[in-house]
Amino acid sequence: MGDLRKFMKIQQWPQADRPRERLLQLGASQLSNAELLAIFLRTGIAGRTALDLARDLLNTFGGLDKVLEADLKSFTKIKGLGSAKFCQLKASLELVKRHYDCKIRESISFTNQDLARNFLLSNFTNLIHETFACILLDNNHKLIKFQKLFTGTINQAQIYPRTVAQTCLKNNAAAIILAHNHPSGCLEPSQSDINITRKLVNTLELIDVRVLDHFIVGKNDVFSMAQNGLM
Repeated sequence: MGDLRKFMKIQQWPQADRPRERLLQLGASQLSNAELLAIFLRTGIAGRTALDLARDLLNTFGGLDKVLEADLKSFTKIKGLGSAKFCQLKASLELVKRHYDCKIRESISFTNQDLARNFLLSNFTNLIHETFACILLDNNHKLIKFQKLFTGTINQAQIYPRTVAQTCLKNNAAAIILAHNHPSGCLEPSQSDINITRKLVNTLELIDVRVLDHFIVGKNDVFSMAQNGLM
């Protein structure tokens, strides 16, 4: 059946093999990256199904994360993929980001580890330089504002505690979560990460702002300095 499918449209495949039917039956989490991309692409081109195009994307870019981060020029180099599908992809990613933003704002408090992880991953995409940001919270640990404060080189951003303190006062924050990314993808904190965290904790304590955590954001995961006893 595998060889014959090369000459058939997806609609002609057995229902159990079609990505859309598999999603309805098994749920999205059970599908491969290629199958999910095929559902997003919807249609193929002459001689190639949407699943073939999805595999082309994954092979060309080297993985799903690289596909999602692709720019217009590189994305549209793949035959059958134009600016319309690129716009659909970017719009879908923005919808996911806004979904997590809404979940954060609707949550009782910003203490759910998975919610924080997904929120930060969605807000630190496509950054090639190290960026420091803060999540400003009220007395109930609900989101006031997410703000990026400092951007540096590929592996370092200069952080000024005074600016962080001023941002907290301006927004009347009672608590704060610190976050910065490591563009390399490595989640291990450096000694300077540990030092600046402790300095910020001491500085913000003077204005009665509690530092709940400092997250290091990689490409697919985050590292909690609080959970690892580094604060």
